[in-house]
Amino acid sequence: MKLTRLFSEHPSSVGESYCGHLLQAGSFGLRMVFAGLACVLHGLLPFLFVSTGSAAIKALNEELSSRRAKALRGEAVIR
Repeated sequence: MKLTRLFSEHPSSVGESYCGHLLQAGSFGLRMVFAGLACVLHGLLPFLFVSTGSAAIKALNEELSSRRAKALRGEAVIR
């Protein structure tokens, strides 16, 4: 398998370029990290970040579901 194919096959399958996919996946990842930290802090101090984790999960799921549906319809999902 060619090296370029390793970097382009999946992004292409979801209607993105490599760079677009990198930015989108990085954005999702950072949002998950921050939401995870909020959850840890909420566990220690239950009065903080009461709905931050669940709100982040819902928002990420809605965005990912929307992007997946667009990719399945063959629409570009690049912002």
